[in-house]
Amino acid sequence: MNPTFLETIKNNTSAVVLAIGLVIAATVVGGIYAITRDGGNRLTVTGSARMSVTSDRSVWRTSFSRGVLAAGLKDGYIGMNNDLAIVKRFMIEQGIPETQMVISPVTVTEEWNQNSSDPKRYTLRQNIEVTSNDIAKITDIAKMADRVVGEGVFFQNDSVEYYYTALDEARVKLLTDAVTDARARAQSMAASGRERVGKLVSASSGVVQVLSKDSVDVSDYGSYDTSKPDKDIMVTVRATFKVK
Repeated sequence: MNPTFLETIKNNTSAVVLAIGLVIAATVVGGIYAITRDGGNRLTVTGSARMSVTSDRSVWRTSFSRGVLAAGLKDGYIGMNNDLAIVKRFMIEQGIPETQMVISPVTVTEEWNQNSSDPKRYTLRQNIEVTSNDIAKITDIAKMADRVVGEGVFFQNDSVEYYYTALDEARVKLLTDAVTDARARAQSMAASGRERVGKLVSASSGVVQVLSKDSVDVSDYGSYDTSKPDKDIMVTVRATFKVK
C-alpha cells in the first residue's frame, strides 16, 4: 500500500509528496498563522517553510517574421530561410549548440485588411526555443539580439524564463519542515494553557509557491515565477495535533 501523506511526513522519506487536499484558507504572509481549537482536545495549526534556490535551467523563446503580399509568398519563404540561417549562425557563434534549439515550422497568418479591395498580405513567422542549463550564458546572449536585427532580420526576443528542476525534492523537505514549524507553534500555544502537544493526527498541504526571492506575492492557486534566476519556494501545511 502506498504511504499516506501523514506517514511520509512522519518518516521523512525522500518520496515526492503533494497531498493537496485543502487549500489553506488563511494564506501565510508576513508571519500570520491560523490556529484553531476544537472541543476534542485537538489543536490545528497552519505552519510554513521557505527556502531559497537558484534556477538551473533557462528557456529562451525567440521568433522572426516577414510581411509579404499574396503574390510574394514564395519569395517570403526564401527570405525566411535566409533569416533562419542568420539566426542559427548567431546562436552557434555564441556557443549554443544546434541540439539545444527547437525550431518550429513557418506559420502563415493573413493580415486584417480594412479595405477588401487591397491585395491580401500575410505574415510569415518562425519560432526558435533554446533550452540550456547554462543560465548565465543564455542571459548574456539574449542581450545581444540586436546583432541579428543589424543583419536585417525582424527578430523578436522574449524574456528568458528561469526554472528550478529539483522542485519535487525541495517540496518533500519543505513539507517536513512546515509540519515541524506547525508543531512548534502548537507547542507555544499549548504551553500557555499548561498543556502538552501530542502526536500528529492529520496534515494537509497547501499549494506550492515558487516566488521571486523575498517576494510575498502568493496565490491561492499556487504560483511559479519564471522572471528571475533566484527564487524562494514556500509551502504551507495545516496540521492537527492532540493536546494533553
